[in-house]
Amino acid sequence: MVLAGVLATGLLSSSALTAREYRYSDAHLHYVDFFQESEGMEALLQAMDDAGVDHAMLSGVPVAKQWHENEPKRPRYYAGDDGGAYWFSATDVLVAKALDSLPPDQRRRFHPFLSGFNPNDKNADAHIRRMLELYPGVWQGLGEVFTRHDDLTALIHGEPPRANSEAMHRVYMLAAEYDLPVLVHSNITSQRERNPLYLAEIEEPLRNHPRVRFIWAHAGTSMEIHRHQTRLDFLLPTLRRLLTAYPNLYIDLSWTVREPYLLNQEGEPDPDWVQLVEDFPERFMLGSDVVGQFGSVEKYMTGFDPFLDALPENVARAVARDNFLAVLPDPASPTEAVSEDQGTSNGGLAQ
Repeated sequence: MVLAGVLATGLLSSSALTAREYRYSDAHLHYVDFFQESEGMEALLQAMDDAGVDHAMLSGVPVAKQWHENEPKRPRYYAGDDGGAYWFSATDVLVAKALDSLPPDQRRRFHPFLSGFNPNDKNADAHIRRMLELYPGVWQGLGEVFTRHDDLTALIHGEPPRANSEAMHRVYMLAAEYDLPVLVHSNITSQRERNPLYLAEIEEPLRNHPRVRFIWAHAGTSMEIHRHQTRLDFLLPTLRRLLTAYPNLYIDLSWTVREPYLLNQEGEPDPDWVQLVEDFPERFMLGSDVVGQFGSVEKYMTGFDPFLDALPENVARAVARDNFLAVLPDPASPTEAVSEDQGTSNGGLAQ
């Protein structure tokens, strides 16, 4: 019994010594919620430190939820009642002001994405250009752009936005000019259709704008889709085809992808998804997708660890931290326009 105990202790010690510890980049984080409110930078930095998050994409929320005259109680979330939502461009000002409050060493941990524009408005690219000029050297990407987005699509005032609209075509042209990646939320299907109903809306921009690095939020999935359909059997083969065809596609594996795709109900990694990430090791990144409150950052980011542990260690560390940094523009000139003969940059890592 003593020998067995010694052996068991030795095995545990060996296992502990070889266990991986990850550092993360949070590739999908909203500084404010749907009411444009936030716990603030101090709370966010503490949450990042607790979670081992070295870097974070930082964006606002491009719409504000209305507390409608006919609703007796202030809603807690955009889906809390039938009140609408409206495009809110000041969200980027809130992000910029929060960043400006930080000392330089902390500011370098954040990679702000500009999001406060209406993707149905063909003036959107002009507004983005003004914001790039108003805050030179600040914005490192665009998004999260809300296009097809569950019930939110119907709540936003105006026509439902599409990732392949003429207005967004103009935005993508500007993104290529300034070498900015674009994080797009574009559901692959509706809550009821068991086919990739809206796939063309994301594939058309991928094909027509090869110089733009697209980050597809949640790989086109959402919690609302899963509530009705549980799991989309066509998702993995569709992703494999798109990743093969379009080298400018990157996948944000934020929380609605973790279950039921990366991990099963027992928390075990899905071998087919492990193989997909191994086959495209530079094209996946992790995100918490928290909105304005940051206490769950650690839960969401470390929740990917069982899947990361199933990958080769170099791939796991790239997915956990470095792939997001590699998709950003050259840090020496993050918002300077790129001339036609320069092409795009895809290698500047923020350290």
